[in-house]
Amino acid sequence: MTDPARRILVCNCEKTMDINAKALGKAIGVDDLGLHNNLCRSEISNYTNALSQDVMVCCTQEAALFRELAEEAGTPGVPAFTNIRERAGWSADGGKATAKMAALIAEAGLSITPARTITFTSDGMCLIYGRAEVAMEMAQKLAGRLSVTLLITDAGDAIPPSTVDVPMFKGSISAASGHLGAFEIVVDGYAPAVPSSRRQLDFIMPRDGASSTCSVIIDVSGNAPLFSPRTGLDGYFHVDPTSPAAVAECLFAASDLVGEFEKPIYITYDSGICAHSRNRKTGCSKCLDACPVSAIAPDGDHVAIDPALCGGCGSCASVCPTGAASYALPGREDIVRRLQTLIAAYRNAGGTAPELLIHDDSHGAQMIAMMARFGRGLPANVIPFAVNQTTQIGHDSLAAALAIGVDRIHLLIDPARRDETSGLADEVSLTTGIVAAMGYAQPEARVVIIDEQDPDAVEAVLWDGGEPAAMPAHDFIAASTKRQVARSAFWLLNADAPQSRDIIALPERAPYGRIAVDTEGCTLCLACVSACPMGAIRDNPDAPQIRFVEQDCVQCGLCADTCPENVITLEPRLNLTNTAMAPQVLHEEEPAECLRCGKPFGTRSSIERIVGQLAGKHPMFQSADAQRLIRMCDNCRIVEQADTMNDPFAMGERPTVRTTQDDLDERAAGERKKT
Repeated sequence: MTDPARRILVCNCEKTMDINAKALGKAIGVDDLGLHNNLCRSEISNYTNALSQDVMVCCTQEAALFRELAEEAGTPGVPAFTNIRERAGWSADGGKATAKMAALIAEAGLSITPARTITFTSDGMCLIYGRAEVAMEMAQKLAGRLSVTLLITDAGDAIPPSTVDVPMFKGSISAASGHLGAFEIVVDGYAPAVPSSRRQLDFIMPRDGASSTCSVIIDVSGNAPLFSPRTGLDGYFHVDPTSPAAVAECLFAASDLVGEFEKPIYITYDSGICAHSRNRKTGCSKCLDACPVSAIAPDGDHVAIDPALCGGCGSCASVCPTGAASYALPGREDIVRRLQTLIAAYRNAGGTAPELLIHDDSHGAQMIAMMARFGRGLPANVIPFAVNQTTQIGHDSLAAALAIGVDRIHLLIDPARRDETSGLADEVSLTTGIVAAMGYAQPEARVVIIDEQDPDAVEAVLWDGGEPAAMPAHDFIAASTKRQVARSAFWLLNADAPQSRDIIALPERAPYGRIAVDTEGCTLCLACVSACPMGAIRDNPDAPQIRFVEQDCVQCGLCADTCPENVITLEPRLNLTNTAMAPQVLHEEEPAECLRCGKPFGTRSSIERIVGQLAGKHPMFQSADAQRLIRMCDNCRIVEQADTMNDPFAMGERPTVRTTQDDLDERAAGERKKT
C-alpha cells in the first residue's frame, strides 16, 4: 500500500509494456491510476500538473528531465523514482509482473536513512607521474585548471619545451599514501630539470628519499598502481599511457578536482562490541582478513577503519560476528524494512513463489538492463533488490529474507571483484548449512551466487533453475542488532521447519556456540570473564561461579587463549532454545568462609590447596596461629596480626616525655650525692 498523499505516475513507455492499470492500481491502493503512454514527451504536462503534490514517477530513464522540471516549478520536495520497465515490464513475463511492479513501487516509497559522509578538500595541486611524452602533453592540457607538477620516470627522446609551464623533475615514487587532498609521496632519484637543456631533458643532483604532498595524482607510468585498484581511491588515477581514450577520460575527470568533495562513510564501527583482541591476545580477525584494500588495521584491542581508503565492498560488515562493523549504505534496519515491504506488497498483490535478485548498481544494473533489452528480462517472480555492493550482505540479511518468505536468493556479483567474495561465500555456506539442518528441501538452491559476466548466462540461471519448495512467511522486526536479527530469523525458520532442531552443529569459526570448562582443572580465577569482549562469560559477585550466556558468544577464542589452566574449549553450534538467552552456570564451588568473620572470600578448594602448600613448609607459616591467617579474608588477616605479638604495624614502647624540671631534679640529686 502506497502513501495516499503521493501521486503515482505510471507509463507503459509507448505500449512497450503490458500493464494492467486496474490491477496495479488496486495493488498499490490507487482508485484511478491513470496509465500514461508517453509521459516524458507528449504527456509531460500531466507530470508538471501533478507537481503540486508529492510525486513518484515509475521510470528512471528521464529522471534528470523530471528533476529539472520540478526545480523550475519551485517544488519543495524532490520527485521519487522507481524503474518498473527494465526490472519488470520489459520481460517475457511482463504481462504477469503486476505484483512485482506493486512491490517495486512500495519499496521506492520508503524513507532510507542516509549514510554519513567524509569531506575531502583539494587545492588543485596535481602530480603527473610517468614517461615524458605522455606526461608532458597531459600537463600542458591541465595546467590551466590545476597546479601541475611533472615527475618523469623516463625522459626518452622528449624535446625540452620552449616555455616551461609546469615544474619538471625526474624520479621514481617508492612510497605513496593518503587520499584526495592529502597524498604523501616519497621519491627516489629525485632531480630537478636543468633549465639549459637543449636537445634532450637533463636533470641534476639526484637524491633518494625526497618527500612531498599533493592533492591529485595522475599515474601514467605504466607500472603497477601505487594504491590497490579495489579502493577506487578518489584523486588517484592509474591510466594506461598507450590508451588515448583512457588518457582523455582521466583529463576530463581530474580537471574538476578543486574544492570540497564528499564521500560516504560506508562502515560504522562500534569498538564496544569488537572481539578483535584483549590483553594483546588476538581473538577475531575476520574483518582484517576480508578487507581487500587494507583499509582496516589493528588498533590496540580494537581495529581502526580508514574511511578514506574504504572502497565500500562491505566484506568486513558481512563477516563481522558481533555487528561491530556494520554497513551504512543502507543500514541493517533499512535492508530488513525494504525486504519486508517488497515481499509483503508482492504477496498482497497476488504474487507467488518470490525470489530475490540482490545486485549492485553498476554491474548488476547493467546485467538487468541487457537482459531486458536483448533477452527475456527478469521472470515475474524474481524481484530485484539493489544494494551498494553485493558483498555487504551477511547471514543475518539472508536469514531475514528467507524468514520473510523468499523462496530463493540470487546474489549477483561483479566478476571483476571476485577476489572480494570469500566472506560472502562463507556467509552463504553458514546460512544454507543451517537451513539444511532444519530439513528444508534443496538447501543448496536457497541461496545462489551468480558469478557471470554474460547477461545470457545470468538469464539462464534465473529462468532455468526450477522452483524450490515454498518457504513459510513470517512478520519480522527490523530494529535489532545483527545477532538478534539472525537469531530471530533462524528461530522463525526453525519453528516451521520440516525437521525442527533445538541445537544445530556449526563448522569451526562460525559466530555462534558455547564453551566447555574442565571443572577439574578450573581454579575460578575469572581471567576468562575479564577477557570476554561480549560479556558472554560472567561471574557472580555473591558466589564462586562462572556463568555463560550462549547467545552472546561469538566463538572468538579469547577466553581459551587467556585461561592460565587451559581448561576452556569452544563448541560451535546454534542453540535455538530459550536457554541460550539465560545465564547458565558452567562451574561453581563452595566458598571458603573467613575463620574470623565468616565472610566468603574465595573457593574452599583453592584455600585448602594453599594451606597444603604453605602450612609447616614455609618459614612464615610454621605455627598454628600463622596458618590460621591463610583461612581469613584480607581484612581479618590485618586485624588478627594486629592482635598478636607479631603485629607488623606495632611500634616499640613509647619513650617517656622529659621536661626541664626532670633535668633540674636529676641535677639536684647528683649534687646531693656529692655532698
